[in-house]
Amino acid sequence: RTPSILHSWSHSSTPELKPTSSPTTQEYNPKPYATAKMSSDLVVERLENPLIPPFTEYSGKTSYFGGNTPLSKAVGYVVVLGFGALFSIFTTAIVYIDKKFKGNANMTSEHFNTAGRMIKTGLTASVIVSQWTWAATLLQSSNVAWQYGVSGPFWYASGATIQVLLFGVLAISLKKVAPSAHTVCEIVRARWGKTAHLTFLFFAFCANIIVTSMLLLGGAATVEALTGVDYRLASFLIPWGVILYTSAGGLKATFIASYLHTVIIFAVLVTMILVVYIKTYSSDQIYTFLDWTVSYTPEECSQIYSTNPLNYTGAEGESFFDPNTYACGPVPNNNQGSYLTMLSGDGLMFGIINIVGNFGTVFVDQSYWQSAIAARPSSAAKGYLLGGICWFAIPFSLATSLGLASTALMLPITAGEAGAGLVPPAVADHLLGDAGAVLVLIMLFMAIVSTGSAESIAVSSLVAYDIYREYFNPEATGEQILKCSRIVIVVFGLFMGAFSILLAEIGLNLGWVYLFMGIMIGSAVIPLWNLMTWDKASGKGAVIAAWSGLVLALTGWLVGAKIESGSVTVATLGSNPVMLSGNLIAILSSGFIHYVYSKFIDCEVYDFSKLNENIQLVEHDMSGLTAEEQNPDELRRAYRWITRRGYVLTFVLIIFWPLLSIPAGVFTQGYFAFWVLVSICWGFGATIVITLLPLVESQADIGQDLSGLWNYIRCKKGDAADYAEEEEEVAKEAPEPVKEAEAEAEPDEEAPAKNEE
Repeated sequence: RTPSILHSWSHSSTPELKPTSSPTTQEYNPKPYATAKMSSDLVVERLENPLIPPFTEYSGKTSYFGGNTPLSKAVGYVVVLGFGALFSIFTTAIVYIDKKFKGNANMTSEHFNTAGRMIKTGLTASVIVSQWTWAATLLQSSNVAWQYGVSGPFWYASGATIQVLLFGVLAISLKKVAPSAHTVCEIVRARWGKTAHLTFLFFAFCANIIVTSMLLLGGAATVEALTGVDYRLASFLIPWGVILYTSAGGLKATFIASYLHTVIIFAVLVTMILVVYIKTYSSDQIYTFLDWTVSYTPEECSQIYSTNPLNYTGAEGESFFDPNTYACGPVPNNNQGSYLTMLSGDGLMFGIINIVGNFGTVFVDQSYWQSAIAARPSSAAKGYLLGGICWFAIPFSLATSLGLASTALMLPITAGEAGAGLVPPAVADHLLGDAGAVLVLIMLFMAIVSTGSAESIAVSSLVAYDIYREYFNPEATGEQILKCSRIVIVVFGLFMGAFSILLAEIGLNLGWVYLFMGIMIGSAVIPLWNLMTWDKASGKGAVIAAWSGLVLALTGWLVGAKIESGSVTVATLGSNPVMLSGNLIAILSSGFIHYVYSKFIDCEVYDFSKLNENIQLVEHDMSGLTAEEQNPDELRRAYRWITRRGYVLTFVLIIFWPLLSIPAGVFTQGYFAFWVLVSICWGFGATIVITLLPLVESQADIGQDLSGLWNYIRCKKGDAADYAEEEEEVAKEAPEPVKEAEAEAEPDEEAPAKNEE
């Protein structure tokens, strides 16, 4: 953070120290902390109190982790390898049991890549939450809370929820016009031809590579910070757990694992909320501590971040404070320099970047199209809406607790550590010790493998259907498609391990890649939306728009860095204004070009009823494609249902809610308490829904699998229902003498009545 003007507040000398209401401005040289050594009684008083920040245990520490890891390497290997193996065995076993006791013993290529197109609402929602919970969701959301305050978690959550809500519209459109599709590029090929197919295949692969890069960059950095396992080794080891169960069980295994991962993530989320706002602190205490953090003068910040803050004026008191490195003093471009306001210039800028970039990583990412393909038509719309609402809780609630606590408690987290995604593990380690570090590590690993599995199966589908079958073997059998998919999953996992190491060596971290993604794939968003919703959308116009948008975005991005900073480096390219310009150019220029070309140059109207005829099934597996499941009236109602609710919720999250918070200015203590209450309730509500709904919806299937497994253990075949039918048939077929003997053995109920008479 580079403030040009800092605000200084006077402090009272009582223990309950709060900033006065009228700040005074003070311009200062970038290095006043290096020249003026003035000891503050206020800082000393607070340091001597072990219950309030800043804490003496961090005195003299230039960073939170500083090369020291709270956990041993053995723990890192256990989590990375042990959990991967455990989930591989568990999910593979569940898929096997499900196949064996439901009469689906053969894994076809259709089932491997579409999960039978019969996934219900609860599991669809759980999968959406799991796929959308990246390492960045857990790490970057807290980083922007560390940077911008309460606006950071909100803009991260709302700016990445609306895409899932709106994708529900595309999910129902897909069920209406292309129910047989396996990939989004297959739909592009069927409507727009080969050139468009190759174009959007490129953007789809870019989306998968960028998302997986962020998973491994954030995951490997956190594993190294917490356990000491080298990030290069972690980058190769993390994908193996994903490779094993994804290649064995396909999309169904991915969905089952995703549910388990989501439940664990929400369990840790609830734990962290309880620890921060109920067990250890309250919302009022966090509010006061956040006020204290921004009220410190440059001299006081220099004393806090020094080698000996208790005796700062002595010979050993050397300051290492840098306002660009540590969270101390007013926040630049925030209302009154406060963390407790939605009026944040940089926070809003991040929000816009977040919205644009995440449109690309949802609409262009094959994994979301694959989830829509796998869902029942009646479940697709509701699943995406419910998934988006539940997912909102993860970045919003987690960052409102751990992210704000990092600045409130004044932990010595550096900008470099925050950019690498180390805010949550630092706060968890501070509050819970080794247990907190382990919980965050497990939570992070769940996010990585769940999304990584979805990305792996997405890439395998693209290669198998859009490259292998389309250009190399048009008559490929289901067995060949299945073999190709499994090989690609292994190769992609190894490739991404090497690619993430390359990015780290270049100097790119999680935060940088997160801001960059919209520049690279944003130009494909509007053409793909038009593909499914506009009958006049031109294929040639889509190709021109996608490539032109990319070129213009990259040009604007590079030129913007040169204009703003005078040089083009990794650091200058990563600034918010430069990233914002590139993201906006990508999506807006592409949309404009495609509209103009389709409206005024190539005006041919497309008949959507012919689209599905150009998509071929491999094994003619009609599960999820029967007339009952493709009822036009039901699909029409579902489309109307998701359209209305998707648009309304989008308006509420990115316009109505922020506008409501503007009059609040800097939050009062009561307003902040209500804000925290909303985050807690949302977190608990989402946890209950996403955990219980899939179980309730699938209780019949679960019961069938368990009864079949129990009978198998007892050396019987089938499940409880089969045995009930068998016993009923045996009773009907029993010979007459046997029935007469049974009747004689029964007591005569009429005899006592006759004797009484």
